[in-house]
Amino acid sequence: MGLCHGKPIETPQTLSDNQINPGENNDVILNSSTGKTPKFPFYSPSPFHSTYKDSPTNSGSVLSTPLRFLKRPFPPPSPAKHIKALLARRHGSIKPNEATIPEGSECEIIGLDKNFGFSKNFTSHYDLGEEVGRGHFGYTCSAKGKKGSLKGLDVAVKVIPKSKMATAIAIEDARREVKMLRALTGHKNLVQFYDAYEDEENVYVVMELCKGGELLDRILSRHAYISLFYLHHRGGKYSEEDAKSVLVQILSVVSYCHLQGVVHRDLKPENFLFTSKDEHSPLKAIDFGLSDYVKPDERLNDIVGSAYYVAPEVLHRSYGTEADMWSIGVIAYILLCGSRPFWSRTESGIFRAVLKADPSFNEAPWPSLSSDAVDFVKGLLNKDYRKRLTAAQALSHPWLVGHQDVKITLDMIIYKLVKAYICASSLRKAALRALARTLSVQQLAYLREQFTLLGPNKNGLISITSFKTAITKYSTDAMKDSRVIDYVNLVSSLRYRKLDFEEFCAAAISVHHLEGMSTWEQNARNGYEFFEKDGNRPIMIEELATELGLSPSVPIHVVLQDWIRHTDGKLSFLGFVRLLHGVSSRTFQKV
Repeated sequence: MGLCHGKPIETPQTLSDNQINPGENNDVILNSSTGKTPKFPFYSPSPFHSTYKDSPTNSGSVLSTPLRFLKRPFPPPSPAKHIKALLARRHGSIKPNEATIPEGSECEIIGLDKNFGFSKNFTSHYDLGEEVGRGHFGYTCSAKGKKGSLKGLDVAVKVIPKSKMATAIAIEDARREVKMLRALTGHKNLVQFYDAYEDEENVYVVMELCKGGELLDRILSRHAYISLFYLHHRGGKYSEEDAKSVLVQILSVVSYCHLQGVVHRDLKPENFLFTSKDEHSPLKAIDFGLSDYVKPDERLNDIVGSAYYVAPEVLHRSYGTEADMWSIGVIAYILLCGSRPFWSRTESGIFRAVLKADPSFNEAPWPSLSSDAVDFVKGLLNKDYRKRLTAAQALSHPWLVGHQDVKITLDMIIYKLVKAYICASSLRKAALRALARTLSVQQLAYLREQFTLLGPNKNGLISITSFKTAITKYSTDAMKDSRVIDYVNLVSSLRYRKLDFEEFCAAAISVHHLEGMSTWEQNARNGYEFFEKDGNRPIMIEELATELGLSPSVPIHVVLQDWIRHTDGKLSFLGFVRLLHGVSSRTFQKV
């Protein structure tokens, strides 16, 4: 459901196979609206050119995408076949008995109610102009207000044909998009929502008109220029400072959405527009047609998005807001070097690369970029979503520190980590406090920002109720719809003493995230030394099992023997590290 205001531009044919090129529709959309050939192609322009000599790519037809699917069963190496079936069912393009995976009610329903309850007098309020772009399931036109507060104002109108809404889920997608835009509007890097209308044929979503074109267009135009002169020397034209400016704006709006419990699920350069042609024009996020709500303790399982930007855990059908961060990592990689981190000639190959391959940081221009820039991109493209940077953590990364537009927001992962800390055993609390003492000044900066946002009192302490008070400043209707506010209420209802900054660091430290850093081994070793001095003590296996909340079974006790040193009965380094990660009886089911 994209707002594609810009047209792909042409670049010289001298670009290498792995460089970004316009005109190729190989950006596989993992959420299709119909299996029939439409009168006009519903596509979203991709930065990648076709590698097939006889490909009809230049025609702009959606048929130019090579549709090749592996026949091996889901899960990996490629879920492409099942993705196709699932998404075709989602939007009613095949019959239910043709599906390869049953998905309950995701089949076409006769007599669908397509009445949204929106105003029905669109034509009396707006004069519809020319088409300016096409998305997955609709198209966007310019328009001019005829009356009211928008009289004489140029706006963008997204037209969603009701004929494309062939399933109850497709209808709900459109309803949810309008609801999200209405709730989230107001952020400076999110397209402004004005109103929604409907008639018998269409839904009309009236929004701010962004006249500066897509981020994709600017990437391509810069890349086209540089490829003529010194492509082989530097790669992409975006300098680190230019890339920072773009990424700070993207992270700003994404961190805002994630705090509200909204995951975008289709972040890519085509879905960010500039408000004007000015070089320093603000960037706006668009297209929430594939977005959904998710609580911190929930996982989504439907596969949607665009192949080159889809996260590994999405293909494994268990993901949350971290999937958006992977997509931002792909965008950052493209901005800085002008090529794709994962590439293949087919959809199946793309998915396999995302799941199995590692992006290259050895070729130009990566060796010439700062170590912080490389570390930033690697932190976003970590295949383990638990080790991936959150949006707030990314904004606090050393590479972006000092940028004038950086504004840190509350990070919902803090709530999740503090909840786990409060419910943890005394032994694990001691281990986390020891680990927190090893953090560097840079690592502490993010936690200091979060602590400050929670509003410590004059004595430098925060209470558990501060977590609820702090988030009310950012709460919108989207937070209620996502039920994030219910989760916050749960955290705030826990009984625990007030936290000073030192204990807050122990409670809010993400062990998995720290494990993804190059300094992890040193942090763990130093943490264990502190733990040996202040927190380690002799402990029996039975007591350790009770401390961890494990049932007294023989297999568990056999495993726990490795956690304890036989010399003095204290926790070993292996036990310390495992304790940091947190355990449950589920941890030992494979033993």
